[in-house]
Amino acid sequence: MEIAVKSGSPEKQRTACLVLAVFQNRKLSEHAEIVDQVSDGYLSSIIRRGDIEGHAGDTLLLHHVPNIVADRVLLVGVGKERDLNDQQYQRIIYASAKLLNTTGANEAVSYLSELPVKGRNSLWKVKQAAIHIANQSYQFELLKSKKNEHSKKLKKIVFTIPTRKKLVDAEQALREAQAINSGMLLTKNLANMPANICNPEYLAQEALIMSKQFPNIDVDILNKKDLEALKMGAFLSVAKGATSEPKLIVFNYCGGEKDQQPIVLVGKGVTFDSGGISIKPSAAMDEMKYDMCGAASVFGVIRACAELQLEMNIVGIIPATENMPSGDATRPGDIVTSMSGKTIEILNTDAEGRLILCDALSYADRFNPHSVIDIATLTGACIIALGHHTSAVMGNHNPLINELKNAGKTSGDQCWELPLGEEYQKQLDSNFADIANIGGRPAGSITAACFLSRFTKKYHWAHLDIAGTAWKSGKEKGATGRPVPLLMEYIIQQSKSEK
Repeated sequence: MEIAVKSGSPEKQRTACLVLAVFQNRKLSEHAEIVDQVSDGYLSSIIRRGDIEGHAGDTLLLHHVPNIVADRVLLVGVGKERDLNDQQYQRIIYASAKLLNTTGANEAVSYLSELPVKGRNSLWKVKQAAIHIANQSYQFELLKSKKNEHSKKLKKIVFTIPTRKKLVDAEQALREAQAINSGMLLTKNLANMPANICNPEYLAQEALIMSKQFPNIDVDILNKKDLEALKMGAFLSVAKGATSEPKLIVFNYCGGEKDQQPIVLVGKGVTFDSGGISIKPSAAMDEMKYDMCGAASVFGVIRACAELQLEMNIVGIIPATENMPSGDATRPGDIVTSMSGKTIEILNTDAEGRLILCDALSYADRFNPHSVIDIATLTGACIIALGHHTSAVMGNHNPLINELKNAGKTSGDQCWELPLGEEYQKQLDSNFADIANIGGRPAGSITAACFLSRFTKKYHWAHLDIAGTAWKSGKEKGATGRPVPLLMEYIIQQSKSEK
């Protein structure tokens, strides 16, 4: 979908559909008032009849509104003006996009981007509107033999800004949104791909394709022999039961000065997680193709940075493997040696994400990082703690954690800090090795992060557990593209602080 910005009065917009707001209790927004005056009270007469109340998400499509050049007018309820916050704004954009795709209009001009959202300027509103409308229109059809023709689908939308003076800044906000949309599209497509196609080799080939598309992206692919030479015993233990060979995919996006320390992103890339010998229940096991959403988000962020040509250095590290049961698979009770030299007693083979991440986190140290952020669908306990709305964040550097939390608030892709105290570390004690890979049911998300923290002593590190936010189940099953918006907001803010 093409997305653009402009300024101008609503009654002069020659468009297939003009999108205007109605507040609760049938109060017209500023731009709806202008159209109402030009149309001799046509909108207010419709509203007085009770066709739309103005509750958030209400919609009413009008044809042949007098004295304006637009073919249609879509009225969208936005709720109480004083309650218009970030979440309400997202709901409104989604509601408008959903109806626009059924109207037959292939193009629209929306004044929803000028609504008075608490604490937000016009640039934020344009950026968020562009992200949300693209997200709402996403469908995964790459593997369907008969594609949906979408004859009525919206092809272009223009969001408005108050004055021409802000046009240059608004266009930059839109460029950022479009790069984030590209990154989220890649992330969702990779995550939604079935595991019989999207295996470690597939991810490696996709990385090489991306490096050819963008000259400022270099890619190294480390194979099993390379991992053995690096003594990545924890990572290799997870791959033992699989027929697909593991890969360590390393992106190097060079947009900053040579001496600029990179931000390192480490994404969990278990392309299918059966649980191994500690096999999972069969119900919803198909969703374990999503256990590589952390890896997919790293792909998305690297692409978005390259598309924006950000003046930053970003390294992406993706340990990619399947976790499968077989005669060769790692058993509960086995002890392996990680790249760091620490020995690990594997009490549960379904706690495999931390095993591949710990070696990748040890590998991250060679890049002399500014910060390291790992992204992983790591624990079901995170879903119990935070549900499907908020990701968990933990780490060893409070400023980094606060920057990620602020980026989450700005982007609408929120994370919440869980404690990471020393008292939780005792749950990982082992009688036979340096550390156990699980710490029991209590505080499962925290003890998983405690495990990772033992491999991150040399740099500033944060861990994002996205188990509850990376995909949706049920009727709307599919990847969400999170936390690409959060990570991109963090990186964009870091790039601005570098200047």
